[in-house]
Amino acid sequence: MRRERSELSPIKNADPHESPRALFTAELRRYRQTARLSQRALASRMGFSDSLIAMVETLKRAPTEDFARACDRALGLDGTMFGLYIATRWDRAPEHLRPWLEEEEEAEALRTWEPMLIPGLLQAESYARAMFSVAPGITPDQIEERLAGRMRRQSILHKDKPPTITVLMDEAVIRRRIGSEEVMREQLQFLLDVAKRPNVTIQVVPYDAGEHCGLAGGFIIAERNGAAYAAYSDAQPSGRTIEDRQVIAELAARYDAMRAEALPFKQSLRLIQEAVNQSG
Repeated sequence: MRRERSELSPIKNADPHESPRALFTAELRRYRQTARLSQRALASRMGFSDSLIAMVETLKRAPTEDFARACDRALGLDGTMFGLYIATRWDRAPEHLRPWLEEEEEAEALRTWEPMLIPGLLQAESYARAMFSVAPGITPDQIEERLAGRMRRQSILHKDKPPTITVLMDEAVIRRRIGSEEVMREQLQFLLDVAKRPNVTIQVVPYDAGEHCGLAGGFIIAERNGAAYAAYSDAQPSGRTIEDRQVIAELAARYDAMRAEALPFKQSLRLIQEAVNQSG
C-alpha cells in the first residue's frame, strides 16, 4: 500500500519550548494527528499543498496569517492557530525592531559588531533589565515586557540547529559597568559560558586598535545559504532593518576590517576572564 509522499519520512517533533514558532508547529501537528488527518488530507481541506504543511511542521517555512486561519477552519478550531501565529510575529516588540526579529529567526548565521554594549542575543537578564530601566518614561510593566522579549529572542541559541553566531565587540563593552559590579560580573561570566557553545565565537577589538571604522555604530548581518540577506543597524532613538544589498555589502566590508583588528578567540576570552576577576 502506497503511503503519501509527505508521510514517507519520520518527522522530528518541534520542541514547543524552543520558540513561539516551534509551539505553533507542535500544536499544528498535534491537532492534525488528533483529527487523524495526514498532511495531504489537511492540505486538501486548507487549500494548500501537502509539501507546505510538511515544511511548516519541520520549521522550514514560517506560517502566514492566511495559513493560520485556514488551519483553524480545517481543524474546527476557534482561532487557536491564529492566536499562536500572532505570538510568532513579535507584535509586542518595539515596532522598529519587529522586521529584524523575524529575519533573525530565519538566519543560519549572524555576524554582530557592537562598540558600546553587550549584544542583545548575549545579554544576561540582570544586565538587560539594567539597560531597559534607564529609558526615559519607561514603566515597570514595560520593562518586564521588553525583558520577556529579550529572553524570547535568545531562544534561537537553543534550537536543534542554532545559527552560527560571530560577535565582535570593542573592549569598552566589557569595561563599561552596567548596573552593579555583581550585575557586570554575572554578564561577563555569561559571555564566557555562551562562548563554550560550538556555534558561538566572541572576539574583542582591543583599545590598542585605536581608531577604526566600527566606532560609528553597531550592526548585525544575517546570512542564509552562505549569503547575507538582511542587516540591522543601531541608531537613536531606534535602529532600522536593511535589505539593500549594496548597504549590506558595505557593512560586511566594515565587519571584515574590524575582525582583522580583533584579538583571536582564546585571547579574547582571556581578556573577558580578566575583566571578571577585576570586577570581583
